[in-house]
Amino acid sequence: MKTVLVASSKGGVGKTTIATHLAADAALAGESTVLVDADPQQSSTRWAERRSGLEAAVLPVDGSARHKKVLASIPDGVTRLVVDAPAGAMADDLDAYLEIADAIVVPVLPSALDIDATVGFLNTLAKHPRVRRGQTRVGLVANRLRPHTNASQQALALLAQWPYPVIAQLRDSQAYVMLVGLGKSLFDYHSAQVRDHQDDWAPLLKWVRK
Repeated sequence: MKTVLVASSKGGVGKTTIATHLAADAALAGESTVLVDADPQQSSTRWAERRSGLEAAVLPVDGSARHKKVLASIPDGVTRLVVDAPAGAMADDLDAYLEIADAIVVPVLPSALDIDATVGFLNTLAKHPRVRRGQTRVGLVANRLRPHTNASQQALALLAQWPYPVIAQLRDSQAYVMLVGLGKSLFDYHSAQVRDHQDDWAPLLKWVRK
């Protein structure tokens, strides 16, 4: 079972959007997919419930209980597990998930305040044995970018100085709000209107599948 943890100590950075899209992509590829919703707002759960009638459905699991109990409830035969971590969590709070995660995706918004607020979280991740040994990969996603603006370019320059790679640059779009409300993802559509946004995700999806 490949496990991807989407986490950040900063709230409002787009964890749920990224977690639901990763889960949708896996389900559309034929994977038996579970989405653990550890965020108190339970937005990922509502998304999965709206998606339940689709062929590429995703099973939501309540992650508000103790992590080990949650993981024990994952059904047999699941091949992809995506965890939407709670905002404000540091590495110590996510230990049970870190013990099984193949990859950690950390969304970061393009502002100095958001970048500064993420440093402490990355420092706690760096101390985890699996991350230190390279068993669990860490990748940054520059989220809600406005391409070619000074703020976005400056943010990318700052992120390039960190020891973890920037694995995707996702542009700002209101389409994501609509998609979450429908239980859908960009990958459920094939029109030219979403193709540029889908291209933004290609490096992230390739990185997760390694």
